[in-house]
Amino acid sequence: MSAAAAAELIEPGHTVAISGFASAGTPKALIPALAERIHRVRGTGTNFTINLLTGASVSTETERLLSEIDGVALRMPYQSEATARRNINSGRMDYVDIHLSHVAQQVWEGYYGEVDVAVVEIAGITEDGELIPSASIGNNKTWLDVAHKVILEVNSWVPAEMTGIHDVYYETALPPHRKPIPLRAVSDRIGQPTLRVDMDKVVAIVETNARDSASPLTMPDAVSQAIAAHVLDFFSYEVAAGRLPAGSLLPLQSGVGNVANAVLQGLDAGPFKGLTCYSEVIQDGMLHLIKHGTVEYASATSLALSDAGIDELVDNIDFYRKHIVLRPQEISNHPELVRRLGIIAMNGMLEADIYGNVNSTHVMGTKIMNGIGGSGDFTRNGYLSMFMSPSTAKGGAISSIVPMVPHVDHTEHDVQVIVTEQGLADLRGLSPRKRSRVVIERCAHPDFKDQLLDYVGRAEASPTPGNTPHLLGEALAFHQRYLDTGSMAVR
Repeated sequence: MSAAAAAELIEPGHTVAISGFASAGTPKALIPALAERIHRVRGTGTNFTINLLTGASVSTETERLLSEIDGVALRMPYQSEATARRNINSGRMDYVDIHLSHVAQQVWEGYYGEVDVAVVEIAGITEDGELIPSASIGNNKTWLDVAHKVILEVNSWVPAEMTGIHDVYYETALPPHRKPIPLRAVSDRIGQPTLRVDMDKVVAIVETNARDSASPLTMPDAVSQAIAAHVLDFFSYEVAAGRLPAGSLLPLQSGVGNVANAVLQGLDAGPFKGLTCYSEVIQDGMLHLIKHGTVEYASATSLALSDAGIDELVDNIDFYRKHIVLRPQEISNHPELVRRLGIIAMNGMLEADIYGNVNSTHVMGTKIMNGIGGSGDFTRNGYLSMFMSPSTAKGGAISSIVPMVPHVDHTEHDVQVIVTEQGLADLRGLSPRKRSRVVIERCAHPDFKDQLLDYVGRAEASPTPGNTPHLLGEALAFHQRYLDTGSMAVR
């Protein structure tokens, strides 16, 4: 049926779970039709909102269309669009920010009520009635299992050659019935290439032919390249110390963004070959590494590519299918697998404090930017955990290294390495007092070093310094410059 007809099947108050992870695989036709339906019903004086569940971020258009009309009452688990962010921070939209590895279990356990409708983009339907996924899997397996009704968008733009790139594992269970997940190497395939659905639940099929929204990236600048250089030097140091295998290192995880992409591109010029990656998303930099033989195999749940990256993948899909596998996010982010494989976790941050606590999500401790995403899954359970950021923001007016972060997403117990363009701070084995000096000396911008050193010196000399010396009033006042210069820019 048409997208408009299918949208009529979604009612006010419904909990709607849609496909999509980092834009890839987001429904293309149903969401605009649903936004139009909500707007039309609102015109009759009837309130119309839905609860929206996704894999992670979805296309900017999807977030904007539903947020501009205040069509979302509750959003979970991640967003990355300005209108949605404004609604959340103003209290007009409830937002539940959780680790991505927790989503499937929490939905199965009913934390968000029943899922009324799942809207899932697929590439096709087999003769046996199974579904060929598109450019992401995310939580689609869970949505198809738990939803009362299913609307399928069959996108003929997705190359037929994409068939076989997916690995959907169905032997998951809730406690106390869980079994070990039999994945021991990044390239292992433990499931099937298709998704299952109870055809009695499918209430509509909508045909589309539309490419994914691109995830734009800028070319690495001098700051990003400096951060990448510090990371590569650190890897060489760890190899020399016998803590990382020579040549292939350990599987890499990389967050989304320009800094992370720059680090990946920097690997191409390094001495490491035959690398593997076990992450959430594959960005343009990963395709480049695969094409040049630096990366042998990459596992993810989504393809977060620019327009050029999408074209590169589509034009060479037969080649990339031999080096890439896409899995459900409950597998791509699973703590058991992250720990077993010994992942090197590399993620971005808004700011870090001098003791190693990291704020990834909240400006001034209250205003959400995007969400924690999967960074916590990899940070807590990885073999190495690294956070990267420019040392300043707002044209140098704000330090990304602060006395005390106003919101903690990753505690000092989980953060092992902090990197800015100024340098790299290895915090392993250091007490809080020693960590503070290393973070300031290695990572803070010169314009802020004296202020930070003065702070920690006076905190240590206070009558009751404790194990983690702080001057609490001054630590919070340090963030006043946020208010003086406006909101921190997203990096």
